[in-house]
Amino acid sequence: MRTEGVILLTMLLGMIKWAASGLDKVGGKYGWTQNVNYTDWAVHRHFYVGDWLYYVFDKHLYSVLEVNQTNYEQCIDRDFITNITRGGRDVYQLTQARPYYFISSGGYCFHGMKLAINVEQQPLPTSPAPSSFSSAKINASPPQIGKHFITAAVVFVVTLVCSC
Repeated sequence: MRTEGVILLTMLLGMIKWAASGLDKVGGKYGWTQNVNYTDWAVHRHFYVGDWLYYVFDKHLYSVLEVNQTNYEQCIDRDFITNITRGGRDVYQLTQARPYYFISSGGYCFHGMKLAINVEQQPLPTSPAPSSFSSAKINASPPQIGKHFITAAVVFVVTLVCSC
């Protein structure tokens, strides 16, 4: 029973870490293909360390390469940093706060298949300023059900593990 609790706790902690990270489908409903303005798509998002990029594309036509800034600007697909292409439904975790550059090889970069993003550290949560009862009632935000669920699940699993 104790081993099962430890396994459950490990799985739960992994799920919590995954839930805290974002998963962004590159290009939104269009995915990774030609004639999509990835600059416009990216400007409306914030990317943080730990987030994941989800590339959906035809692996027989396109690829996803992480490149440096010069290769991004000139659409050079040689000497890439990482080839993300696996099966056309590929994910890539953003592990550092820095600029990232991605292109498709085979000349498709020249048709707009390129993405530049800036990844930031996750901002620290801020405490709300104290307020009077009436303004707190008006400005109250909706309850954070997900956080309460995660807290309850952690308490449950820890209790399960410790009661063995």
